Amino acid sequence: ITLTTALHLHRGGNPKGPAGTGKTETVKDLGKTIGLWVIVTNCSEGLDYKSIGKNFSGLAQSGCWGCFDEFNRINIEVLSVVAQQIMSIMAALSAKVNEFIFECQTIKLVSTVGLFITMNPGYAGRTELPDNLKSMFRPISMMVPDNIIIAENMLFSDGFTNTKNLARKVF
Repeated sequence: ITLTTALHLHRGGNPKGPAGTGKTETVKDLGKTIGLWVIVTNCSEGLDYKSIGKNFSGLAQSGCWGCFDEFNRINIEVLSVVAQQIMSIMAALSAKVNEFIFECQTIKLVSTVGLFITMNPGYAGRTELPDNLKSMFRPISMMVPDNIIIAENMLFSDGFTNTKNLARKVF
């Protein structure tokens, strides 16, 4: 609900948390449920604003969702330009226009476009996002699930009675 609300408000989603918590998979599964193609881009220090801009342009024209994995690996110099590119797309979505100017070109806008960034704040060498970029994405904290509690509930729903002990034996 948090991600769809962010899209409704013409913002992006920002799932963040430790590795293995399902940040990217959550975005991909939501897109699949809604019936939209999700394009995942793994970000690194080598990405420049031109290549990211081409990616944004394609997403805006096709109406697909873009999930930029480990977005905070991108260099701070590049992030300032990327923030302007994202702001341009989100402003066009808010204005409900069919075309807009992006990187000095008029391009078509399909209103189903969605932008998501995932971050793993625990890794060294990550860039802190500028405030103007943070404000464009709704943060969603994710954590490693407690498998024992999940197993307890699954066992209980299947009619088992001694679920605490059984769940511990499973994990």
